[in-house]
Amino acid sequence: MKKLFTLALTFCAFGISAQYSGQIASNLSAGGSSVGDAGAAIQNLLGPISDAYKKRTFSLEEFQGSPYTSNEFKPTKLSYKDEVVGNLYYRYNAYNEEIEIKQQNLENEGIRALGRDKDISIDINGKPMSFKTFIDKKGSTQNGYLTKLSDGKFPFYKRTDVKYTEGQKAQNSFVKAIPARFSKFTEYYLELKDANRIDELELSNRKLIKLVPNDIKEGLKAYLKENKIRINDEEDVFLALEYLNQE
Repeated sequence: MKKLFTLALTFCAFGISAQYSGQIASNLSAGGSSVGDAGAAIQNLLGPISDAYKKRTFSLEEFQGSPYTSNEFKPTKLSYKDEVVGNLYYRYNAYNEEIEIKQQNLENEGIRALGRDKDISIDINGKPMSFKTFIDKKGSTQNGYLTKLSDGKFPFYKRTDVKYTEGQKAQNSFVKAIPARFSKFTEYYLELKDANRIDELELSNRKLIKLVPNDIKEGLKAYLKENKIRINDEEDVFLALEYLNQE
């Protein structure tokens, strides 16, 4: 897992230290929530309130790019075990693999972290995003958030990740300083249900054929060739999945 920043970045609660792997209370109206049953259920799925003042004073202008997929909080639906619990607002910190949450999106409202429970999901443009364990292209086991793009025999996922690069001070008056920057990139993953694992899918015909079970490799290879499919983006993967989900 990634290491949190030191100094300036440490106080910007990119990593809320305590995570809450919550269970919905059996009595959803319990807990004295001012927003009713749904609010009480949501409370059980959230981590502790972080230091909102520090988050509000943190300036992204110090960096190129952003650790967030969007710097603004956006509306979403929160679900637990595929059951909608309620509505709230989210901001995804892709660098720290953390979903920051507000219930009413008020300026002075405390910011919380969504519990890293694999039964919790939020809605991203009609697609569920949830905490998963997966294997990257280097063979390392990782934990983080994946958005499910399609279901079926071979569920297909998308991951937005962010890399941080330290800045460089100006060596002299003739050379400009280079600010620290966040670089955003996208990864794709394919779930092999029979193998009970999620593997990174590099976008190429050869990499996809390598991932699928041995008994359908030749059939997939022939299908891709016959239909002149060259996997270069996620739409090409959907075309291949039309064949795979029939097998």
